[in-house]
Amino acid sequence: MTEVAESPPARWLYASSTIIVAGCLIALIAFGVRATAGLFTAPISEAHGWGREVFGFAMAMQNLIWGLAGPFAGMVADRYGAMRVIIVGAFIYAAGTALMAFADTPGMLFLSGGVLMGIGIALTSFSIIMAAFGRLVAPQNRSWSFGIATAASSMGQFVFAPLGQLFITAYGWQNALLLLAASSLLMVVLAVPLGASKGGVARGATELDLSIGQALQRGFGHGSYLLLISGFFVCGFQIAFMTVHLPAYLMERGISAGLAAWAIGIVGLFNVVGSYLAGVYGGHASRRQGLVFIYLARSAIIAAFILFPVTALSTVLFTASMGLLWLSTIPLTMGLVTLMFGTRYMATLYGFVFFSHQVGSFFGVWLGGYLYDRYGTYDPVWWISIALGVFAAIVHWPIRERLASSFAAP
Repeated sequence: MTEVAESPPARWLYASSTIIVAGCLIALIAFGVRATAGLFTAPISEAHGWGREVFGFAMAMQNLIWGLAGPFAGMVADRYGAMRVIIVGAFIYAAGTALMAFADTPGMLFLSGGVLMGIGIALTSFSIIMAAFGRLVAPQNRSWSFGIATAASSMGQFVFAPLGQLFITAYGWQNALLLLAASSLLMVVLAVPLGASKGGVARGATELDLSIGQALQRGFGHGSYLLLISGFFVCGFQIAFMTVHLPAYLMERGISAGLAAWAIGIVGLFNVVGSYLAGVYGGHASRRQGLVFIYLARSAIIAAFILFPVTALSTVLFTASMGLLWLSTIPLTMGLVTLMFGTRYMATLYGFVFFSHQVGSFFGVWLGGYLYDRYGTYDPVWWISIALGVFAAIVHWPIRERLASSFAAP
């Protein structure tokens, strides 16, 4: 009696190239939809007669919830794989975005745009994508793949910022949110190929066999990890403040609403280049030194921007320059986590680093609205961003770029 061989699964669906393309498209949508937040600051505040602090606090809460949920999303992805996490996250993300259109009280805005979108973003963000890539890509190409995933996120910002403004102009801000919610559901289909990246990946030959509790305990006992956590706070503060408040700041300086929307898109476009180059750089040179340069350069560019008159030309130059440095910290930071602790718990350990990023995001967005309502200007937060950039450069300098001894096999 002969046995009939079972049909193998569609190989193309689970090929590495398919997984990388699907993961990049997920990162594009997940980051792109949230990058439109600044476009809704004025419409939502004016429609309900709220100060900008209300919307700013909702977006600050979104960033904080994203950070809080990130480590848990990483733990689930490390154990069960990325596909299930992303599918659940896509539905939550869509629900939160859609409910923002009907939020007629601050509490409802905090729940929809803050809590639900924050959880949805955590479950679909580039950290989950990069963890899946880290298990599939050869070690010498990991930094490159992290750069590709981050660049895809940036392209989402370039695509969705002008698209969101187009939706608002053509259909009104409420329908624009519904269209963005529908767009986020595409991630459900795109998550299927990532089912090939299972959790529970085998440890490397140089890594100890640790439980997740032991990994966390040893990670938080490592000085370089704590420095990385403290420095990433600054990245979140700077990026979240500009994402939410830059369009309003530009319009107050006489920049048209169209260019203000395109400003975020320009950041995203140039960040495609910056993130990719950072990923390539991290595979051949010091990630620590790269981060020091990025934070110092950000502070210098922000100072030059606010000290000179704001014009259309200065806006384009500023956003293009910031775009090159925007998310270029991420492949270098994820690369350091992977280098110090290996791939087994990379999503979990990066999740705690990213939590610090999101705490910074909370304060950047909230302080932007709070200090604006109090003083009528964004200048105090710009100067805080400059000082924090210098601080981040200082704390990254002593980081040791090697496998932590507490994670190394004897």
